[in-house]
Amino acid sequence: MARLKVTQVRSAIGRKQNQRDTLRTLGLKRINDAVVKEDRPEIRGMIQTVTHLVRVEEVE
Repeated sequence: MARLKVTQVRSAIGRKQNQRDTLRTLGLKRINDAVVKEDRPEIRGMIQTVTHLVRVEEVE
């Protein structure tokens, strides 16, 4: 199954609470933090919520 590398590139300061919660749920705490997640609809939905704060790459 495909995997996604999600990297936080912008700060969550001043963002809505649900966006801050989504970043925390993804495992991102600060700028340049990166996590690798399975490519599932739930993860895609979280990424869609914070697409302006993260960079997404496919990894193998």
